Amino acid sequence: MAAAGAINSGLRTFLFKTTTQSPFAPSFFTKLSLPTCLFLPNNHKFSHRPFCYSSTQLTSQEDNPRPEKWQNPNSNTRPNVLQILEERGLLESVTSDSLRSVCSDSNLGPLKVYCGFDPTAESLHLGNLLGIIVLSWFLRCGHNAVALIGGATGRIGDPSGKSLERPELDLVTLEKNISGIRGIIKKILVCPPDVCENAGEVKILNNYDWWKDVKFLDFLRNVGRYARVGTMMSKESVKKRLENVEQGMSYAEFTYQLLQGYDFVHLYEKEGVSVQIGGNDQWGNITAGTDLIRRLIGKSSENGTVVGSVPVVFGLTFPLLLKSDGTKFGKSEDGAIWLAPSLLSPYKFYQYFFTVPDDDVVRFLKILTFLNIEEIEEVERDMGKPGYVPNTAQRRLAEEVTRFVHGQEGLEEALKATEALKPGNADTKLDWKTIEGIAADVPSCSMNYDQVLNIPILDLYVSSGLLESKSAARRMLKQGGLYLNNAKVDGESKKIEADDIVDDKVILLSAGKKNKMVVRIS
Repeated sequence: MAAAGAINSGLRTFLFKTTTQSPFAPSFFTKLSLPTCLFLPNNHKFSHRPFCYSSTQLTSQEDNPRPEKWQNPNSNTRPNVLQILEERGLLESVTSDSLRSVCSDSNLGPLKVYCGFDPTAESLHLGNLLGIIVLSWFLRCGHNAVALIGGATGRIGDPSGKSLERPELDLVTLEKNISGIRGIIKKILVCPPDVCENAGEVKILNNYDWWKDVKFLDFLRNVGRYARVGTMMSKESVKKRLENVEQGMSYAEFTYQLLQGYDFVHLYEKEGVSVQIGGNDQWGNITAGTDLIRRLIGKSSENGTVVGSVPVVFGLTFPLLLKSDGTKFGKSEDGAIWLAPSLLSPYKFYQYFFTVPDDDVVRFLKILTFLNIEEIEEVERDMGKPGYVPNTAQRRLAEEVTRFVHGQEGLEEALKATEALKPGNADTKLDWKTIEGIAADVPSCSMNYDQVLNIPILDLYVSSGLLESKSAARRMLKQGGLYLNNAKVDGESKKIEADDIVDDKVILLSAGKKNKMVVRIS
């Protein structure tokens, strides 16, 4: 096997020639997006000394100021994404510290970073959001991102963090989930130019595209032989499952780490991806990929000669989203906090963050938003000052996260729905969409148009079920507590008019500050 390299300050390209190719044979024409230290063969007259060197020293804040729009400065450094992740509590482990210097040196070109998302549901949830946020930080620092949907691996199910095997998905459900997740990632991850001036590119891929033609024997011969069973058995996800004698682990689940590992091999060869990120429960799967790359790419199929022994790929993990009491952040009494507005309205998403405890809010501002650290520290100082208005920090958190996930339009919808829950706020013009945004959180009923039109207002409160009797409605009216579409009801002579039916579809009744009823008109 012959190797040739171009030696310059950004040495990144290897040419490896081979006479045979197969779906799983290593591609011996590999363009690396990282500097690679090329070692000479044993019989060369020079010592094993690399032609290039990457410092592992972390760039200081003074040397690497944070630009306002995270654009690449016109210098030999770019914003150091690892430093940013670390100061925000988004960095737990990295396979090699040299990534710290590599990611900030613009002479080396941008990195390609990937994160995987298995389509176990038609929407991603809050637990998946950290992966998107970390990818977005790489983008904002000028790197490129690949979001990988596990159309193939999703048929097996990742055993990481699971005590039981995941239920098998039928193909129709799987395709629906893939489509839904693709749409969410595209909407959230692609950074608009006015926010990220020099953001990198985004690719959304499906690993079924390269797994669908795989032959089992080819996979075992060309990939399986490089996987060490002892190493696979030592992974935490495997050990925990094997401790449960009754449940155990299926062979399919056991091979998941190898499947995900080969995804990294494929993306490394075909897309130039050199960094994989994931939650800390993914460490075993990520290192399975870096190990496979070293074994597959670093050896020829003819004589196993070691071509390179310095890591040219990296794995990075971030902490799982937890509350201060150690419980998972991302679940509610009703289930997952979905990112799809069809499963969880922007209003309810906003309200979830608006109710975060004070003990968690500053940390979540660092983890879940792109506000600079100085601004977050100012919010924290304000929380300790006399006269601080409760939930001010939570409001900022809710606004920033809702805007990131649902866009400005979704945030405005959430804010309008929040105002709609404040009786007497006549400045907020209600529409059908706004009222429907809160319908899941308040009681509702359905009535015919003819049942409602011209009915006395007190009768509507009773027939809708909001109040038990006209006498109760009359008492509430005298106390000034009856509202029709947020406007105070002044007298019991009021009758429902056509203009009172919002968009000819709904009416919002309020009795006091908390008791509400959405009347749907059919």
